[in-house]
This record gives sequence, structure tokens and C-alpha cells, in this order.
Amino acid sequence: MAALWGKSAGKAGGRKNVLLSHLLDTAAVAERLWDGFLAPSTRLVVDDIAGGPGKGRRFFSWLCGVHDYGKATPAFQRMWPEGAEAVRRAGLTWHEPLVARRRWRHDRAGGHLLCRDLAAAGWTEQQIDWVWPLVAGHHGRFPSRGELTPARTAKGHLAGTGPWPAAQRALLERFTTELGFENVTAVAPVRTPSRAVQLHLSGLIVMADWIASDERHFEGVDDPHRVTFEAARARAGKAWTALGLHRGWGSHDLPGSEAFRDRFGQDPRPSQTMVIEAARRMTAPGLVVVEAPMGEGKTKAALLAAEILAARFGADGVFVGMPTQATSDPMFGQVRTWLDRIDGDLSSRVALLHGKRMFNPEWRAMVAGSEEDDASRFGGVDAYGECLDDDPYGVTSSDPWDEPSATGPGARGPAEWFLGSKRGLLCPFVVGTIDQLLLAATRTKHVMLRMAGLMGKVVILDEVHAADVYMSQFLREGLRWLGQAGVPVVLLSATLPPRQRQDLVGAYLAGAMSREEYTAGGLPEPGGYPSVTAAWPEVPVGAPGEMEGRTEPAYLVDHGPGWRPDLSVAIDVLPERVPPPRTKRAEREAADEAAARSVADLLERELSTGGCALVIRNSVARAQRLYQLLRDRFGADVHLLHGRLTAGDRADRTARCLDLLGPTGGTEGRPHRLILVATQLAEQSFDVDADLLVTDLAPVDLLLQRIGRLHRHAGVRRPARLAAPRVVVTGTTALGGGAPRFPGVSEAVYGRFLLLRSAALVRQSLPGAERETAEAGWRVPARVPDLVAAGYEASDASLPPPWREATEAARTQWETTERQRAETAGASLLTRRGDREGRTLAGLHYAGRAENGDDASAEWLVRDGAPTVEVVVVVRQGQVPHTINGRALSVNGDVADELLEDLLAGTVRLPQSLTEAALRELRPLPGWRGHARLRYCPALELDSRRTAVLGDYEVRYDRELGLVERRLTAH
Repeated sequence: MAALWGKSAGKAGGRKNVLLSHLLDTAAVAERLWDGFLAPSTRLVVDDIAGGPGKGRRFFSWLCGVHDYGKATPAFQRMWPEGAEAVRRAGLTWHEPLVARRRWRHDRAGGHLLCRDLAAAGWTEQQIDWVWPLVAGHHGRFPSRGELTPARTAKGHLAGTGPWPAAQRALLERFTTELGFENVTAVAPVRTPSRAVQLHLSGLIVMADWIASDERHFEGVDDPHRVTFEAARARAGKAWTALGLHRGWGSHDLPGSEAFRDRFGQDPRPSQTMVIEAARRMTAPGLVVVEAPMGEGKTKAALLAAEILAARFGADGVFVGMPTQATSDPMFGQVRTWLDRIDGDLSSRVALLHGKRMFNPEWRAMVAGSEEDDASRFGGVDAYGECLDDDPYGVTSSDPWDEPSATGPGARGPAEWFLGSKRGLLCPFVVGTIDQLLLAATRTKHVMLRMAGLMGKVVILDEVHAADVYMSQFLREGLRWLGQAGVPVVLLSATLPPRQRQDLVGAYLAGAMSREEYTAGGLPEPGGYPSVTAAWPEVPVGAPGEMEGRTEPAYLVDHGPGWRPDLSVAIDVLPERVPPPRTKRAEREAADEAAARSVADLLERELSTGGCALVIRNSVARAQRLYQLLRDRFGADVHLLHGRLTAGDRADRTARCLDLLGPTGGTEGRPHRLILVATQLAEQSFDVDADLLVTDLAPVDLLLQRIGRLHRHAGVRRPARLAAPRVVVTGTTALGGGAPRFPGVSEAVYGRFLLLRSAALVRQSLPGAERETAEAGWRVPARVPDLVAAGYEASDASLPPPWREATEAARTQWETTERQRAETAGASLLTRRGDREGRTLAGLHYAGRAENGDDASAEWLVRDGAPTVEVVVVVRQGQVPHTINGRALSVNGDVADELLEDLLAGTVRLPQSLTEAALRELRPLPGWRGHARLRYCPALELDSRRTAVLGDYEVRYDRELGLVERRLTAH
């Protein structure tokens, strides 16, 4: 037993680490996790599994430490020649030709040995069945029971024959008694946790293993006489201090009535009080759905509700998921300010999780202080197969934005350990894109780490209405797991279609009650707007015992007055000529040009005495074309914002727009006249105020989101002509007569059916139109819920008769497409249909995705559509590449430290039409290949005219228009 090695000398600081030492090191790290990291709710559940208060800590330590038991086999011990020779000298031999020809991973070997040896120790089959997958899956994927068995043709030599079984059992017994158990029999758990809790524990085991595998803190121990649990505890203590890992707020007192004013400097509005009281009245962890108008203060209400839910149900942190990277950045600052007012130390424990976080000045300042290259620790596959590319010292991170943090003096951000690939969600407080949660619901490698990062927190998801049918499959799957784990969740939305609200509540409750499916048919409809809908199981999740026998869930549904009075928004339509499909490009361009001139003429009339207009187009090309025409007429009063600007240009323009049209009035005051032309970027979490809105037609919920930018702020002086809020709808033919046509890009993005439903509602609102109410226009927000419900219903009763046949055909196509998209997403969901009542993690990764589940792949796994490529734009002047801002690099592209941020500011996402050519033709510059943050970044090299040919397209970067593409062949 003493001869068995766990880490080779090359992976343990120059000295072999005996296997028992690594098991004890990991168990000692687990104790540190228990004492200084795990949420109170997690500790309570593990105590209950282990047999009662005070018993969970040792059991958790044993679970973590036993993870590498499978290394006590010839299949592993032969992999390092020097270690193998010592094992043979100790009398543990094997038939090398038989073993060498067959691979048997040590994680699966560990599961196999535990099934054999725990049964011999008297564990029941039920106890063994949920424990072995934690060991067999600790390298990222959970095999089935049948996948554990070594190849029969090896004739037992992979697992070991002769003295091997006795040596293996002696190792297990020695490890167990070192931890203070009488024997292996005494370890047996008394309860079977839910599968979600098992997944949580699995992630924590991986975390403990990764920490204990860090040779910087855990040197090898080759003298078996020095291997004790006390020595391992000493090493773990030093490592814990050096890593600077920390929990969230620990035990958090229940906030009192004064907390809202203390946190946010104002008294809560009625709708905010409604949300806070719902959190106080819930008797178990559950789901809270908050629906309120834009600007009502949903986020502040959700943050205080999270405090209450955490205090009541033992959560130790918060994850705030936003729809986009752009919306995550301002939320990051808000969350830090909120936490700072609770405890000054907490604001440094917030991680920002998205691919562009290093462009966020606040985040960059937090993590400044270390120039260490993560690649040195995440770059190679172990020569002896010790890690088999499954832990942080054998994983090549494919995220070009990974960066270290300082943990020594001057560090102001989260501990460096949390910033590695796949570990960000483990940070106590996290703000990021919703993709982080969606990826935690996928059948990808190391998914347990992501889910463990969510469990033990309160989860807040903003603008959930933005999730389409594809993303919604992952959202509902994530809610199922969170419901089963007893994680409180708060969902925020301007409003939800009734069916979507019911589906989200049903998904959470299905998990909470461990059912395959649950239809929340008894969920009451809110009686008004704003509203709150809360749902939870009557018996607290995580309570002792099995999951059967739960009562039906409890519901709390309430509504209240909004903060601001309703706006009576006048609706108008500016129709345009939309050529039929398959029209020649020249004719389409002529029609688009005429449509742009119509908008320009409208703005010239409406802004004749000044005013600020927001124009939203459904594609970058439409926005660019309109901007060019308006710029010729209005000069510098026109601004352009869209997603094909470089990161630096986009950040600068966003900040400029917020300064000019934001709630504070900006440093220069509100301009006399301004026109902002934007794409869907202006649709959500974009706090600007427009006197006039001109927008392409979109589904009604998104149209209402855009209307949320209209007359948004109080106290703004407006020209008399624009004193009343008005929206002009473009992107459609005339709404009289037969069914209208829409630009092809709009139909491609939203589908014809939803656009027809939205157009019918717009048509009803026009002056002189036949309608159920006598009032023209829309009263916002009062009519928001019924407008959204009407926009998604299948009934054609409200449609003009000439539209009905076309709408029915569009509905059929839309339903078919939606079903196909849902089925496509289903192939990657963490659980398959029919497996959602499973009791263990065995086989969870069967037929799982090939992706490693790294941060860079997240967006394209959980978002529908073909992937696109981000590139860094450089401009060649002679032989020397320059940054987009004109600063010279070396001939090979080598980047001085002071030029790095300027270079990365030239990052831009290419349109999907260029993806294939970009993947085929673009590579990093030679000087980038060894650079931690550039080695994965393809360069788009432009000539002195700022153009390049990519596939069948000419691309150009214009400092006003952004990236412009032009097809070189007729189409």
C-alpha cells in the first residue's frame, strides 16, 4: 500500500506523492471547504445525509478524499515507469502486455472498486448506487454502471490480481480510519440525497481535487511514515490561506424594514414592497416571478428579496444573469454597490463572467496586480496520464479572455482560483450572462462545477422574456435542477406571455417535487400589473427523507400599482415597399433606400423645432443605410449604435449615448436635437429617453420593450410638437387590405407569424381603426399584459379577415419551426425526456455533447443559429500591422504591454455570412501565438484603405459605419 503513488515527481514538486497522501490532502481541503466556503443550506443537507447534526463534515471529507481510489490499480500504477518499478518491488505485479494494450481510466476504476469494496463492508445497494458515480465522474463525465467494468480480455490484470484486492482494501481502510471513522462500514450514509444534491456534491469533489492537485501548495510526500491526516491538514491550511478563497456573506441576518433605504437610499415603491413581502411569506425555497414595467425598479426589489431568501433558507451568495454582455456590465456595478452597503468586504468578492469582461474598467481595476500567464498552469496533458486532460493541470483553456487576479497585497477582486476556466460560478457573488446558467443545464464535461456554483446561491435572472424557444429549453432544464436543489430563484421580466410564465413555474416545481413533468395548471393569473407570482413546495426541499409524498405546491400571486402613471402612446405606421421574396438585389436595395428616405423625411418634419429621436432597425445593414442618409441631412446630430462595431467603438458610443440621453442629463445637458439609429441593442437595459420612437415592427413584447425608451425619464423638457409620446412603426407594408409583407431580415429573425400578430395589434391601435376600445394608441404599462398575451395567442378572432389565411399558414410554419428548434436543443439538455425522475448520476453523460463546456463554447451551444466568429482588426501599413487606432505593432504582430488594450479594443464579431470563410482563412498573427490573451484570436488584416477580401465578400471597417460587408458575386 505504501508503494502506491498518486502523483508523479513531475506533478508533485519534484518528489513522488504517495496515493494515500493525495487522498488525505483532498480530504483536508474538503474540511476547509466545509468550514469556510459551503453555504449553510449545503451543510444542513449533508448533515442529514450523514445521519444528523455534526456528522456531515467528516462524511463530506471522506467523499472528496476517496475520489482517486481507482489509482490503486495496475492500469494506473504502470503509467509512470519510476513509480511502477517501486510498486512491482513491493510485490504488486501485473502482466504488462495485457495491461498495456487496454486503457482503463482511474475514475471509472474507482467506481468499480467502490462497488466491490463498499458492498463487502456492508453498504446497501441503494447507498452504493449514488456514491460510486461521484468517484467515477470526478473527471467531468458520469459513466453508466456498465462502463466501469475493465476489459475481460485483460483477465483481471487491469484491476489487479493476487495481492492487489487486499492492498486496495487496506488503502481504503487506512484512509477511512485516518479521518476518524471506525471502519468503512461506519461511513455509510443514512439517507439518499436528491440527484441535484448529488450533482452539487460532485462539483465540490472536483473543486477539492483541483485544489489538492496544485503542486505549488501540495508538494509530494514519498515517505509513508510522514503521511498522516494532521500533516495533510497543515498543508491544506497553508494552501487555503495562500489561495485566499472565501465564502459569501456566511450567516446573513434577515433584513429589517429599513434595509431597502439603507441599501438604495430611498423608500421602496409599492411594487418593490410587494416583491419583498412575497419573499418574506414563502415557507420554503421557491420561484418568484416579478413582472413590472421598464424603470419600475425590479432589480433593486430582486436584490433585497435575495437577501431575505438567503437569510431564511441558508444561501451564501447570488448569481445575477443578464441577457447580454452589454447589460451585464452596468449590473456588475450595481451589485457591487449593493453589497458594499451590506458589508464593505463583500464588493470585492463579485466576479464578472462574460467574454468581454476585460473591457470593463471596473473589472479590470479589480483584477489588476498580476501578470501571471494562466497558460503555464492550464496548458499540457500529463505525460503519464495522471490527469487525462480532466483537471486544471491538464485542461487547455480555449477562452482567450481568461486572466489571473492578484491574491496578495493590493488585490481587490475575487481570488485568482475562481478566475480559471469553468470555475467562475463558484465565486460567491457573480454577475454574468444568462448563458452561464444555460450551460449548467447541458450534458457537457464538468457541468457539475457549473451547477455547484449555482447551488447554495440565490439566482436572479433578468429579462427572461428575451429567451427564445431554443434557449428556453435550457432555462427550464436549469430551473428543474435548481428546484430540486432548493435554490431560490427570482425571475424578472417586463411581462411574460401567460404560457411562458406557466412553463417556467412548472419546470421549477417539477424539479422541486422530483417529477418528470409538472404543469402548473392551477397557477392563478395576476389580476393586474405590476405583479409578483411565487411558487414553492409545501414541504421544504432538502428536508429529511425521500422525495415522494410531497403535497401540491403553494402559490402566492399579487399585483399592485405602478410607480409612474400610464403613458398614452400614439401609434402610427410609416409603410414601405417590401419586394416579394427572390427579388433581385438591386431592386431590394432600391426599396431599402426609398424606405430610408421616408424615415429621413419624417424626422425632418418632426424634429423641425428640435427633439431627440430613437430609430431602431432590425438589421445592421438597414441601420447603416439609414445612418448614411441621415448624416448627410443632419450632420453631427446623428449617432449610430449596433453590434458590428469594434469593442472599443461600441463601448465609447454606448457611454456617449447614455451621457446624452440618460437619466442624469449628462455632462453637457440634453441636446437640442439628436437622432440615435440603433439595432436591437437599444431594446433592453438601455436607459435612454427619446422624445420620438421610430422602430421596425417586431413581436409585440419586444415592441413594448422599445417603447420603454419613449418618454422614459421624468422632468425632461420636450419640444411642444413631441410633448405627447408617439411611436412610428416601420418595416412593414401598409396594414390595410391583405396581409402585409415584412423585410426578409425581420422574418428571418422573428418569424412571419409573430410579426403578423404584432401588426394586427398595431393596426387596431391606429386612429380610425375598428377596435374593442374607443381609445386609439396604447396605454403603457396598463395594457402591456393583455397586449403580450394577444400577441402570442393562436386565435385569429382579432385578425382582419383578409389576413387570416396567411396568418394560419404562418402559424403552422412557426409551430413546426419552434418544435424543431426545441427538439434540437433537447439533444444537449442535461437530462433526457423520461430520465428526469432518475435517482443517481449514473449515465448522466450518455450521448453527451463532445464540447468540453468551456466558456468560449457556451454561447453557441445554448443559443440557436449558426456560430459567428470574433476577430481582432489590424490595419497593415506597409509591412507593419497597426491597431485599429493606428498604433504600430512589430512586423510579426508582437504586442507591447502598453498596446494590448488598444489592440483588443479592435475586436469585432463578424456576421454569420463570413463565418465559414473566417474559420478557413483567418489565424492569429505570428507574434500572438504564445500570448495568453491573443493566441486564440484570429486577426482580420485590412489594407491601408481598411478593406480586405474574405471568401466571397469584401469587408471594410469604417469608423462611422462599423464593419461593412459587400458580396463580390451577384446574388
